[in-house]
Amino acid sequence: MTQIVQQGAINTTALIVPDLYVQIVPPQTSQLNGVPTNVLGIVGTATWGPVNAPTVFGNMADFARQFGALQNRKYDLGTAVAIAVQQGANNIVGVRVTDGTDTAASVALSTNITFTSKYTGTLGNSASVQIATGSAANSWKAIVSMPGQVAEVFDNITGTGAAFWSNLAAAINNGQYGLRGPSNMIVATAGAGTTAPSASTNALTGGTDGATTINAAVLVGVDTSPRKGMYALRGAGASVAMLADVDDLTTWTTQVAYGLSEGTYMICTGPAGDTIANAVTTRAAVGVDSYAFKPIFGDYCYWADPVNGVTRLVSPQAFCAGRLANLAPQHSSLNKALYGIVGTQKTSQNLTYSVAELQTLISAGWDVITNPVPGGNYFGMRVGHNGSSNPATQGDNYTRMTNYIASTIGAAMGKFVGRLQTTAANDPLRAEVKATLDATFQAMQDAKQIDTFSNQCDQNNNPPAQVAAGNLRDDTAVRYQSVAEKFLVNMQGGQTVVTRANAPT
Repeated sequence: MTQIVQQGAINTTALIVPDLYVQIVPPQTSQLNGVPTNVLGIVGTATWGPVNAPTVFGNMADFARQFGALQNRKYDLGTAVAIAVQQGANNIVGVRVTDGTDTAASVALSTNITFTSKYTGTLGNSASVQIATGSAANSWKAIVSMPGQVAEVFDNITGTGAAFWSNLAAAINNGQYGLRGPSNMIVATAGAGTTAPSASTNALTGGTDGATTINAAVLVGVDTSPRKGMYALRGAGASVAMLADVDDLTTWTTQVAYGLSEGTYMICTGPAGDTIANAVTTRAAVGVDSYAFKPIFGDYCYWADPVNGVTRLVSPQAFCAGRLANLAPQHSSLNKALYGIVGTQKTSQNLTYSVAELQTLISAGWDVITNPVPGGNYFGMRVGHNGSSNPATQGDNYTRMTNYIASTIGAAMGKFVGRLQTTAANDPLRAEVKATLDATFQAMQDAKQIDTFSNQCDQNNNPPAQVAAGNLRDDTAVRYQSVAEKFLVNMQGGQTVVTRANAPT
């Protein structure tokens, strides 16, 4: 009888029974699938939704269903999301934070039952539970509704006295088999009351956002279980992240440490209305020099809030973060158009940055949103640099490509751990490692993501002593494409100039 097995599942030197053995051998050359680079992580406050829990959404409608409408206040998650979406971001991981004073809205029907909003926040105050006659005879139903949510109907609830309220609570909390799942808006707690139900509409009240005393420390959070704030993004795969409106430069060292550990590009900002002189001084005093973050000068942007109907002054972070998340990692934010900006604190005074001012900011390690940019009269990032002072590593593209390549290798090359290797020149494990990485980098080169690469995994960097010690080494060098930052055109003009058209033959 034929036996079909996976490679390594049988000991081929110890076969006794005569038979046909088909061993499935996986392809020896594979190509790694690059990790997503469009995931944007944002931390801020909201009017509803889970707290300190990374939540994925792709547009403002998804955001509103999970966190409520954006608010006209500092540290608002929804504001940053709306701006980032305008730049093309469509894969966002949001983390809601509170100051610990948040409460969930609720309503009690005497001692019979209490309905409590599933999450804390003021959005819960707009929820209601209607008790009405059920579809079946001698039954009742509960209709749970909230703006922006699909109404939930729990029908044909029966029982008398306390049993009815217990059955209603069970239906809301556990769902009704074959009809619908548990409520996504409220939880119910049955009491000891025995009053018979009657038709009524009951509004929930008392919900608060917990956003009164928010500060930078709350958004940074803690890295112990349960993780809070920025640290709740760990493992979420965010290639770009920002703490909404955090303008405290003392948090930079913590944000950089997180960015380095997660392979995340942290987008930071200075305070609104900052001066160039103060920005230079405070930047130097902080003493943070790293490619893992991008400091943006505090020339804040005026933005037309579509929900509250006002033009607001907002942080430049989300404009840059959203644009970067929408760009392939080999690209720079330099000269890319930013959308939704009505003006900046600088342009609202009919002022533009002089060459001397830009030189001062760039030398101090700041990027800035300006209009015009080299490409024309539109708002865009003027520098395209991260927070490193090293010319070899200070481009946006260095941060993003380095994190992209490292994360791609880290996500897929672990499959080679535990495999067997030999000291032979034609060792199959080393050959497979090299072929896999060669194919991966060749694909990047073909896609014009990188310039050139070299890759070594052979006896030269895996000598017998290292092999015997259980080590396997691959040495890869990748040259990124260069970003054209300074464009020099040599123009010679005059009536005596000799051109190709009139050059002597």
